[in-house]
Amino acid sequence: MLYYLFFLLIILPIVEIAILVRIGLATEWWVPILIVLATGLAGSALARWQGWKVLDRIREDMGAGRVPADSLIDGFLVLVAGILFMLPGVLTDIVGIVLLIPPTRELVKRGVIAWFKRKVEIRVGPMGERIWPTSEREARLRHDEIIDAKVIGTRVEDVK
Repeated sequence: MLYYLFFLLIILPIVEIAILVRIGLATEWWVPILIVLATGLAGSALARWQGWKVLDRIREDMGAGRVPADSLIDGFLVLVAGILFMLPGVLTDIVGIVLLIPPTRELVKRGVIAWFKRKVEIRVGPMGERIWPTSEREARLRHDEIIDAKVIGTRVEDVK
């Protein structure tokens, strides 16, 4: 997790700045600024349009009594694309555009689903029972608290 944060907060901005500086050196100074503004505006408009389409699909699924799992993943990916368009840079804009194109988003969605299947465990059990312990012995060991005590003395008046 720390490596991902290091990449996202340190390496990615440095690479984005380097790309924008290279573009500025190869062209005029205003071209990288125009690229950032144009991709930000176009990307936000595209994200809004795709977001409304995903929201309509979620409503259709809910109205038909289906669980909108695929539509929710699409909505999450469109949200991520919108966030990427808010970040100034060329690489984040390219990834945002890839997430907004439905065929490429479908490929990314397959990867997200495969990741969830590997990382998330779902257990189903009867209502009202804890489902996490794998056996009764484990449940007893987990929930019983053992207290070691020693009787020093008793008074006859307290025992009735």
